[in-house]
Amino acid sequence: MKALRALATLELVLIVPATLFMTALIVRSLQPQQYEPAHTAQRIVDWYAAQTHIGLWLFLMAFPLAVLVIGSVSLVRSWRSDPALRQMTQECVGAIRRYFALLVVAVATATSAGILCIVVLHVITD
Repeated sequence: MKALRALATLELVLIVPATLFMTALIVRSLQPQQYEPAHTAQRIVDWYAAQTHIGLWLFLMAFPLAVLVIGSVSLVRSWRSDPALRQMTQECVGAIRRYFALLVVAVATATSAGILCIVVLHVITD
């Protein structure tokens, strides 16, 4: 269990730079760049663009690829060695099938809340 926690921590550390970049791309488009946090987001994007070998190759390609490979291997090993995980997965899939319509309603509701937040932020900043 400690090894799995260490692996989860490692994957989070490896994926944070790419997540920061993707978040900066979204944030800089929410408002004019002379205002914060769009200005800081633009500086982050500019830094990644200027650091081709570090920003693009390492942070945006190598680290996420490492997370994909390490995570996939870990999931396959866990799936093969843990019958309780397989049983719980079957139960979850069954629950999703039974309550699929309710799940769609929940996702649509959460999506609408996110859209409304973005629209309200846009109206406030204009």
